[in-house]
Amino acid sequence: MRHFLTLQDFTKEEILEIIDISLEIKQNLKEKVYKKELENQTLAMIFEKSSTRTRVSFETGMSQLGGHALFLSNRDIHLGRGEPIKDTARVISSMCDMVMIRTFEQSMIEEFAKFSKVPVINGLTDYFHPVQLLADYMTLVEYEASENIICAYIGDGNNMTHSWMILAAKLGFELRIATPKGYEVDEDVLQVALLLAKESGAVIKTMHNPCEAVKGASVVTTDTWTSMGKEEEKEQRIKIFKGFMVNDKMMLLAKKDAKFLHCLPAYRGLEVSEKIFEKHSKIIFDEAENRLHAQKGLMVWLDRQR
Repeated sequence: MRHFLTLQDFTKEEILEIIDISLEIKQNLKEKVYKKELENQTLAMIFEKSSTRTRVSFETGMSQLGGHALFLSNRDIHLGRGEPIKDTARVISSMCDMVMIRTFEQSMIEEFAKFSKVPVINGLTDYFHPVQLLADYMTLVEYEASENIICAYIGDGNNMTHSWMILAAKLGFELRIATPKGYEVDEDVLQVALLLAKESGAVIKTMHNPCEAVKGASVVTTDTWTSMGKEEEKEQRIKIFKGFMVNDKMMLLAKKDAKFLHCLPAYRGLEVSEKIFEKHSKIIFDEAENRLHAQKGLMVWLDRQR
């Protein structure tokens, strides 16, 4: 049995295998080849952080695979209200076939997985967002942009940045990260990524100049400057992140056919200009749809590991 808590736990071959299954599922959607793959199985979805894409994609995905998804918020269960995480894990995993958790602390999901009898999926923590990276890379494969990637990540050193670092380190491509001073990536995650990069040949660079990062890039990506739970910092962050908006001027420094990705929700006029967002809206919303297909591929892959 395997859990999906961070891409760090997976080999390059395993990541690509999940992507291949996801693409096959999407390509055979009308024929419903996988409609009974997870028949009569139940996915418990635990949300300590709300989300549009995560809930809709996992719930719809489980339904399309023949199973059922159960939505559980803080108000629905005892998690965080007196019952130890390990007890909640034992109970839920004795009744359900798979668990997806979207929460704050990475340590919480790791403890849950330790005591779970079924696969646990990280739907997002403050440190990592691995399911989003499956969708992102799947999108690049579809757009024939997954070879010789030079990716520029512009913005906050957050869970998306960390996940891009691990993906780059595993798959062996170049990643340039530009953040304002004081908003760099976590040093421990960086050191792990750099160590993995030695094995794969990946190049991971951190800097404070977004234009330097974007120059010659084949993929440019960003995220909101103010992640969930940090709303009180919004006004301060808007001032500090000035100059980090991905706009026309910045994208001109990238390759002519560079792809722009955004995990959504997007705040036009802050991390990305309205013009750039709309210019690349097709790939952005294909990327959003691919959350559905990538997660179906992931759940099928995890089920086959039992």
